[in-house]
Amino acid sequence: MLTEKEKIILSKFMSLVLRHEPERIGIVLDDNGWADTNELIERMNHAGHRITLAQLKEIVETNDKKRFKFSGDFSKIRASQGHSISVDVELKEALPPIFLYHGTATRFVDSIKSEGLIAKSRLYVYLSTDRETAVKVGERHGRPAVLTVDAGRMYNSGFKFYLSDNNVWLTASVPIEYILEYGL
Repeated sequence: MLTEKEKIILSKFMSLVLRHEPERIGIVLDDNGWADTNELIERMNHAGHRITLAQLKEIVETNDKKRFKFSGDFSKIRASQGHSISVDVELKEALPPIFLYHGTATRFVDSIKSEGLIAKSRLYVYLSTDRETAVKVGERHGRPAVLTVDAGRMYNSGFKFYLSDNNVWLTASVPIEYILEYGL
């Protein structure tokens, strides 16, 4: 069993490798973002992040944000979403709820008011179904602000939405006219 601190350290390193920099430990992700599980373990160990298959399974199963997913036979692993590198995690288009929420820091609100929500270094803008989750996301970046997005109207206007395996709503961007509220 890993301590909470060990889980956090290993999970953050896995997020870095599986979402942004697989080359950091010399692994290659396939077109759908999958890495070979045994190779990931071997390369993480070689990089000084000691982990076993049992510990890797523990991290995947207990991660509160469900950031990672195994293939059915545990031979492959990938991040559920959050990539800055171009991979197709096989997201299915879905009909969103009428309103979704985006958590950010108050210092970014002025730029969002002029540009809308853009993916920046990520492949998608991330949205949640509840304000509480959006507040938590915003708090990671400073004093939180929650934006209310008119997802129903966006969808009816032709924008595509995807629901990730870990229940995060994704879309390419959110133009200004679909942001209804900027606040807590």
